[in-house]
Amino acid sequence: MIKLAVFDLDGTLLDTLEDLGNACNYALKMCGYGERRMEEYNSLVGRGIYNLFNGALPEGARTEEEIMKMKGYFIPYYDKHKCDRTHPYDGICTMLDKLAASGIRLAVASNKYQDGTEKLVRRFFGKYDFVKILGQRDGMPIKPDPMIVAEAMTAASITDRTEVVYSGDSNVDMQTGINAGVKTIGVTWGFRTREELLAYGPWAIADSPDRLCRLILEA
Repeated sequence: MIKLAVFDLDGTLLDTLEDLGNACNYALKMCGYGERRMEEYNSLVGRGIYNLFNGALPEGARTEEEIMKMKGYFIPYYDKHKCDRTHPYDGICTMLDKLAASGIRLAVASNKYQDGTEKLVRRFFGKYDFVKILGQRDGMPIKPDPMIVAEAMTAASITDRTEVVYSGDSNVDMQTGINAGVKTIGVTWGFRTREELLAYGPWAIADSPDRLCRLILEA
């Protein structure tokens, strides 16, 4: 029986792609580089902002100095515009309602920087009692390191991995769940493809939040 459901944020609970892409394109422009096409961000996001900047920059400009310049433009712009287009995927709030009503604890484990993660979760899902809201933090490993799942388990006072499920939309998420030794569900409505998810042999694949909810409740 599942007691803790841990979710990725971007591409799983929230469609954040356009706001992330717009903020990154703004930073690229301010640094003197050409913008990326929005569809390119499907593969660029999900590994933390430093990897996002590294991937978005032209190949010859991928230096620590340029990445930090990108961050200086990106963070203030994204903080102001992070909710312009961002919204929960259809059915997500209904799913969270059902899980919470069934007594399942909820947590978020994201590679988005911590402040952005907390603000978005509180803005769109403030009514839910998440045991932990975890994002990218300085000095802490990012996904696919399993520590972020372990932190959520500790916050929920759970030690049995069979009682935990981790859900996400990318190869990084699939590897995170596998590394953590918990049931791992790939969701197909996010930024990556079904084929990418299946390549990692997840416990299950969900094509809708309703299906994800049923998988968690029936596990």
